Order: sequence, then C-alpha cells, then structure tokens
Amino acid sequence: MTKFTTIAKMTLPFVALIALSACGGAEKTPDAAGSADTTAAAPAADAAAPAATVTFASLKGDEVAGEKVFKQCMACHVVTEGQNRVGPSLHAIIGRTAGQVAGFSYSAANKGSGKVWNKETLYEYLEAPQKYMPGTKMAFAGLKKPQDRADVIAYLDTHD
Repeated sequence: MTKFTTIAKMTLPFVALIALSACGGAEKTPDAAGSADTTAAAPAADAAAPAATVTFASLKGDEVAGEKVFKQCMACHVVTEGQNRVGPSLHAIIGRTAGQVAGFSYSAANKGSGKVWNKETLYEYLEAPQKYMPGTKMAFAGLKKPQDRADVIAYLDTHD
C-alpha cells in the first residue's frame, strides 16, 4: 500500500464527519483506526438560539459616521437635489414616496410599491434592497451592519 492510499483511507472518515456536520447529520467521531463507531454528543438545542434582532429604534445614528459609510453609495447616488446618477438623488428621501424623483427611470417594483421612505423602512431596505423590494434595479447587496444603516440614515436626514 502506498503512503497516499494509507493517508486517503485515514482521511476519509474525517471528510465524512465534516460533511455530516455541515448538513446537520449525526456526528461521528473517528477512533484511532479510522472507524466512526463512537457517536459524539449533540449540542444543546438552546446553544444555537438566534441573536435578538436589532431594531432601528434601538440605535442612535451618527451623521458623521454615516457620511463615511455613504461614500460606498456615491458610485450611484448623491444627496444633491435634482441630480440623478445611476440611482436617483437621495436629497429629502425621508418622507418621500418611493419612485417619485423626477427624471429618474425607476423599476416597476419601486415605482408601484407605494412605500414611504421613513427611517424604519430605509433601515429595512438598506439591509438587503432586493429582498425588501423584489424587482428593484438597485444592485447593491446592502449594509449588513445595523449601526452602518442607522448612521447612513442619520446622514441622509441632514439633507432635506
């Protein structure tokens, strides 16, 4: 038997262990001989309890930090009134109905949504725009950090 064959036979149980663990199957712990006869204890059900959801109301946005985060938005958006880019101007967005900036060609999903951009709806939208509004043209994946979203909203709130 070659060294490669011996290593492959010893490694296979570990690969199976990783595969089973990744898909939630029963965990087996290989012994020194490479057999997987010993079953490991399953983790407690409450050990993987989901973290509490962070809400916009629980955060305090910082407009200075938000201006820094907004720099990644500037490839498509500005806060200058009447100036559209790839995306519409975000001047006075808070309180505005979605899809209403003059001179910008919105998706049907955005224009017909009837959503009013308040701080809470922006907070939800900015996390994952395409999930929040399926069919939107906005290709941005979103701001995953709740504080980043709160900060950007604080920044946008200063441009009305």
